[in-house]
Amino acid sequence: MTSLHLRGTVLPDGDVRDIWVLGDRLTFQRPSGDVTTVHEGGFILPGLVDSHAHLGHHADTMAFDPELFAAAARQYTGDGTLLLRVPGHREPIPASLREDAAAPRLVTAGPWLAWDGLEDLDDLQTRTSDLTAAGVAQALANDGWCKTYGDWEFDRVKTPESVLRELCDAVHAVNGRVAAHCQTAEGTRAAVLAGVDSIEHAWFLTPDLLDVLAARGGAVTPTWTGFIGHVDNVRTKPEGPRKDWFLGGVESLRTATVDAWEAGVTVLAGTDSLGHGDVVAEIGHLAAAGLPPAAAVGAACWDARRYLGFQGIEEGAPADLVAVTADPRVTPEALRHPSLVLLRGRPAK
Repeated sequence: MTSLHLRGTVLPDGDVRDIWVLGDRLTFQRPSGDVTTVHEGGFILPGLVDSHAHLGHHADTMAFDPELFAAAARQYTGDGTLLLRVPGHREPIPASLREDAAAPRLVTAGPWLAWDGLEDLDDLQTRTSDLTAAGVAQALANDGWCKTYGDWEFDRVKTPESVLRELCDAVHAVNGRVAAHCQTAEGTRAAVLAGVDSIEHAWFLTPDLLDVLAARGGAVTPTWTGFIGHVDNVRTKPEGPRKDWFLGGVESLRTATVDAWEAGVTVLAGTDSLGHGDVVAEIGHLAAAGLPPAAAVGAACWDARRYLGFQGIEEGAPADLVAVTADPRVTPEALRHPSLVLLRGRPAK
């Protein structure tokens, strides 16, 4: 068997190393047999991660379309984004898409689940009177995750902490994890105190909540991409509680993104895209919020992989790699121009 060979500065450690690819696995030991060198110099890092993506949905109807999913997935691969967490999809993702060798690896959570006491939901969410049973079933049927809501409309009832705690306890009992949409102070507080693992959107976090989240190894996914483009338009709107809520929530992220990282909470890069998300742009938003560039890249790479249960560049790890010419820890935009993408040990670019 011919093996592939790469040599460069391996991130995040920063050591210059030789890497060989045997099948779809990495090794630091030169194998016997023929070797083809596919990359020399520059920087080598694990494939990028979009930790909050809803690819495959039509923006107007939210209908799931396998062809849209496949097209967006291959765009992600071309960018070097080789792992996707999909916390909410309208229909089961067909096995043919999950097994597509040209598509990123997936961590899914099944359909969006909402406590039936939430008001003014759109038709995206699946209402349930037994959130606990639905969440456990979802985690077992997917990749160990379920997705729910701490809140919806800012001025309406929020999911009670007791309901979320029962859900978290039951999902954790089957070795699953819970992600929760949180865009109000009340919803975010209830979700953190109830035991939610990953706080999605993560508005109105406070230092005491971050300490709780850090102590149990939790994560926040700010999804800056989903909000930042609306800020200027919202500022033109008439004064009122909805405007205050939106602008206050986005502003709270500027502090919480950095505070979370400093407290030891895992920060995840997620685009909240219905199609192909721009992960490098999300890295830029994290850095603009105050994260050191290396930490912002980690949120979309090695830190995200570790949190989601995937290896980075390690002996025997899956051969999902990206190579770039400049150090992305200094210049994240270098990630826009990968010189090599390896997915499952095969060159994708």
